[in-house]
Amino acid sequence: MKTTTIKNIQSGNTALGLEFGSTRIKAVLLDPDNHIIATGSHQWENQFHEGVWTYSEAAIWQGLQSCYSNLVDDVSRQYNVVLQTVGAIGISGMMHGYIALDASDNLVVPFRTWRNTMTKEASEKLSKKFIFHVPQRWTIAHLYQALLNKEEHLNDITHVTTLAGYVHYKLTGQKVVGIGEASGIFPIDSTTKDYDQNMVDAFESIIQEQLPYTVKELLPHVLVAGEEAGQLTKQGALLLDPSGQLSTGIPFAPPEGDAQTGMIATNAIKVRTGNVSAGTSIFAMVVLDKPLSKPYEMIDIVTTPVGDSVAMVHVNNCTSDINAWVEFVRNILQSFGQKVSDDELFQTIFQSALQPDVSTGKMLAYNYFSGEHITGVSAGRPLLVRTSDSEFTLGNVMKVHLFSALATLRIGMDTLMDTEQTTIDSLTGHGGLFKTPIVGATFLASALNTPITTLTTAGEGGPYGMALLANYMVQKEDYDNLENYLNIKVFSENDKEVIQPVQTLHQEFNEYLASYKKGLDIERIAIKQFE
Repeated sequence: MKTTTIKNIQSGNTALGLEFGSTRIKAVLLDPDNHIIATGSHQWENQFHEGVWTYSEAAIWQGLQSCYSNLVDDVSRQYNVVLQTVGAIGISGMMHGYIALDASDNLVVPFRTWRNTMTKEASEKLSKKFIFHVPQRWTIAHLYQALLNKEEHLNDITHVTTLAGYVHYKLTGQKVVGIGEASGIFPIDSTTKDYDQNMVDAFESIIQEQLPYTVKELLPHVLVAGEEAGQLTKQGALLLDPSGQLSTGIPFAPPEGDAQTGMIATNAIKVRTGNVSAGTSIFAMVVLDKPLSKPYEMIDIVTTPVGDSVAMVHVNNCTSDINAWVEFVRNILQSFGQKVSDDELFQTIFQSALQPDVSTGKMLAYNYFSGEHITGVSAGRPLLVRTSDSEFTLGNVMKVHLFSALATLRIGMDTLMDTEQTTIDSLTGHGGLFKTPIVGATFLASALNTPITTLTTAGEGGPYGMALLANYMVQKEDYDNLENYLNIKVFSENDKEVIQPVQTLHQEFNEYLASYKKGLDIERIAIKQFE
């Protein structure tokens, strides 16, 4: 097996997926049978700079190079081989946001991430004009808000894209994105597999002479899964691997959003299937068997990587506050000279929340590092509120925070599952919340009162899904479509576990959620107090 893997690496019979997550840039290298043979990662974090959530341009490229270098080191350590080529590459990243480039391909303003909630006026006006919900974090909302604000940088822009689209462009020279990523830029027509022409016309009618370019000239071209999206250029190869070892000419799959790569990683692109990605943010994706009866502010309509309509309930905040509390516990241990691994620390703390005598202990937590449109909260103020006679134990505190991490998602899912009566045959969980065995899935299953499936590859998440899309691009001739490829080539023998809801935990969550909704004014007061 190892000899075969070495031959595949040396001959470039592999696929590489690279994903820019909120806190980590990750790389996954697959063999032709979609087994993970090496990984790489790089920690990074956004900054709140001059009122904007952003990552610097230097951080983007330093992070990409560090992640790739880490992958190269992993290949060398395992197989004693220098990685010089791969069969295909795919870039994915946090959906939405705003990267605006001038004619010389320079950023005219710092990258504005999905986390920003500065585009309320644009979101409301576009949603009304389109009769289609346009969330604040969407690229077109950022562009229109800049127009409404009469920002000077609009005089210089020639191209607007996302993080994944930007990195892909710099590596290949191609201004393209996958259709799933495109659906978080501008509304998509699933029949034409392109931006919705009626909405394009409507947008151009309201901007009139404010921009010297049409919408389609400004935005990246739309591709579907399986199409080739360019090749690695000489300049791109040096951006990815400054050592000069990496070959040029490697084909690229269309760059996709983290929501779409999560769908691929969980085999959830079939109608009436869905997945929940839980990390820094949390979102549920459900492939629709029929259109929703009307637009909802808390439900986005995006697409799969092949262009099918998906209902997306997106929540900006999930695990950031949990991570902060875990780090607080680590600091306490370190002050006593104790060193504990990440896995052991998270596992111990998470499992404390499932102990029989644990309750919410007369406490409320709000995990908002940034604003939340679903609950009408404009900014983030992480809070823990408790009564004077609350039971302030580790298990109780962690249970409250796990409930808090899922509360806003549940509010949005209630509209989809109860009001719209959307049918969901299966729901798969992936992302950091599920890395601790059983606990994250048990809490999610109980919060939604729905069985949750986890896969052995669930913890790999987006970069694994992106690498699968890269492999599909070079192997698609042997399969009818992407769904067929995933079922036959990838997931036919994949180990999975189905976690059932715990009814006592479900009832406790419902009681907590009622208090959570009533207490939202506490969060709003905190925002005003600490402006």
